[in-house]
Amino acid sequence: MADRHHLRVVVAKPGLDGHDRGAKVVARALRDAGVEVVYTGLHQTPEQIVEAAIQEDADAIGLSILSGAHMTLFARVLELLSERDASDIVVFGGGIIPDADIPPLEEMGVAKVFTPGASTHDIIAWVDTLSDRAQAS
Repeated sequence: MADRHHLRVVVAKPGLDGHDRGAKVVARALRDAGVEVVYTGLHQTPEQIVEAAIQEDADAIGLSILSGAHMTLFARVLELLSERDASDIVVFGGGIIPDADIPPLEEMGVAKVFTPGASTHDIIAWVDTLSDRAQAS
């Protein structure tokens, strides 16, 4: 992860939630900012998402979850990454996630949670920190 132009992010919509406008807006904004984005589409299982991230040599996975199943879905993606020795892939996400659930998500290993109203500028700025972290290590 040398710079934004070398970052690869998988954006995914896990579960049964069929509303993907936000995920598409974020994917487009990241692409426009020079990030390589792989959008997996709707109704992806955690297994499919992790497989895509590994196959695409992704630096990060961004999950968009509006269904209320965020605790389970984030936990499963993180578990699968660990099982596949791919815990270096950063997991972040957003959607309809209550403020009270953010600290437990961060404790389980979710790097960042964006709630409704987060600007694409803020998301891009945070994704830029992935490059900064890689350069520092």
